[in-house]
Amino acid sequence: MGDVNEELLDYEEDVIEPTEEPKTDGATAKKGYVGIHTAGFRDFLLKPELLKSIVDCGFEHPSEVQHECIPQAILGMDVICQAKSGMGKTAVFVLATLQQLEIKDGEVSVLVMCHTRELAFQIKNEYERFSKYIEGVRTAVFFGGVAITNDDKILKDERSHPHIVVGTPGRILSLATNAIGSNTKPSLDLSKLKHFVLDECDKMLDSLDMRRDVQLIFKQSPKSKQVMMFSATLSKEIRPICKKFMRDPMEIYVDDETKLTLHGLQQHYVKITEGAKNRKLTDLLDALEFNQVVIFVKSVSRAKALCNLLCDCNFPAIALHTGLSQEQRLEMIKEFKDFQKRILVATDLVGRGIDIERINIVINFDMSDQSDTYLHRVARAGRFGTKGLAISFIASKEDSEILNEVQSRFEVEITPLPDQLDVTLYMNA
Repeated sequence: MGDVNEELLDYEEDVIEPTEEPKTDGATAKKGYVGIHTAGFRDFLLKPELLKSIVDCGFEHPSEVQHECIPQAILGMDVICQAKSGMGKTAVFVLATLQQLEIKDGEVSVLVMCHTRELAFQIKNEYERFSKYIEGVRTAVFFGGVAITNDDKILKDERSHPHIVVGTPGRILSLATNAIGSNTKPSLDLSKLKHFVLDECDKMLDSLDMRRDVQLIFKQSPKSKQVMMFSATLSKEIRPICKKFMRDPMEIYVDDETKLTLHGLQQHYVKITEGAKNRKLTDLLDALEFNQVVIFVKSVSRAKALCNLLCDCNFPAIALHTGLSQEQRLEMIKEFKDFQKRILVATDLVGRGIDIERINIVINFDMSDQSDTYLHRVARAGRFGTKGLAISFIASKEDSEILNEVQSRFEVEITPLPDQLDVTLYMNA
């Protein structure tokens, strides 16, 4: 099998439990989950077409963040929202913008930006999933790594010109400010934009280069528009920057730096040496019951090596990392989402935002290097209130320090992995 101790992946699971939520007047109200799930999506008075697609998706009751945000967002209010991963933030802005959408051919009404191409592709798919009963809605996704002339063709053709655009800041800026080929003006016209959305906004606004791109794009759009920003981690330092894009926003911080615990997610750790990781991992895959599992490692080389090792041990796996082309990565995500493979080895490329419903186990083969990263990793399992299991391999003093930081910061207890696990604790019936 070879020595793979030099080349494997990083991932771990953590979830956020809301305890405090600032209201629009700035006051902080302590709230729990009691009574939230008595409300249904019908109470939001959404379009029948949206309600039909919600039923098709299998959603019965709104999550905490949806219960708090959707009624305000569909009225056109600006929104800043920090909420736990896996609780349906994407559905908030997708449903809110589709509810308000007025379809006008040749006009882009909604712009959603995020920091990775994979997340942009997924958001586009969510729009298509929720809009399938709304006649005439067109959505397009634009990101780097593919020829910009293809994007230009989509925007110039009235039969494919989108009403909703999802993309990454660099490519959106190019389309909105540069004339392409023989064009005399930019192909992406944002002058009629009604809704401006940033998902995982901290990743874009923390980076000065990306923040500059976002600001330049923002200036291309009308002053009068709805602005919404979402993230699972939103520091107190970045919040004032978010507000500069907004007018009297509704602020919802349902986790607010504490109790980042996903309901139904079991979290454990294993103290282990580096050399014993491979055997322990294969033993766990033999012993545990799972629908799909994500194994996080810290580098591309470790992802490749661990994937090869697992395949050699008759655990068919695929590896997702930045060493692949854009087309390869999207095809791999589709293969995993379609349940053609059950084991995914990944770098932190998939730590944020990628939502695959059948994942019920996350293994941090290499412990994350930050507590925030731990949160985003482990949130791949136990999404939207389902059961899940997160196991972290602790092989160094640094790993132990991160584990302690996660428990202290998020007020969650991560316990040693027991010899026997009750399958009903991490598998839905």
